[in-house]
Amino acid sequence: MPRPSFPPVGPVSVLLDANALMMPFQFSLDLEEELKRLLGDYEVLVPSSVLRELEGLSKTDGRARAALELASRYRVVEVPGEGDQAIFSAAVERSSAVLTNDSKLRRRLRRADIPVIYLRGRSKLQAEGIPLR
Repeated sequence: MPRPSFPPVGPVSVLLDANALMMPFQFSLDLEEELKRLLGDYEVLVPSSVLRELEGLSKTDGRARAALELASRYRVVEVPGEGDQAIFSAAVERSSAVLTNDSKLRRRLRRADIPVIYLRGRSKLQAEGIPLR
C-alpha cells in the first residue's frame, strides 16, 4: 500500500473514531478548541462506520447518544467496512489525521506514517506526525 502524503499547507482533515467523539463527555475536553490549538485550520470528518458503531452503543450508553449528536455537526464520509480497518483505510485514502485513543489503532497508524492525535492528561490533545505550519 502506498504511503500517504500530507501537505504542509491548508486545513488538516481529521477523522474521528467513536472514542474521540465521546471524549468531551468523559473528560474535561473542548474538542474544537483543542483541535484549533493544535492545527489551526482543520476539517473534522466522521466515517459512516463510526456513526453505525455509536448508534449501536447509544441504546445503552448516554455518552454515545451525546457523541452522536456531536457527530451531526461534522461532515460524514461514507466508508466501507467496520471498525479500525475502515478508519485506517479512510485515513490513507483521504490523507487525513486520525483522532483516537485506541492504542492498537494508534500503533497501526504510526507504522503507516499517518498522523495521530490523541488525548493526553485528560484535557489536552497531542499530535504526532503532523507537519509544522
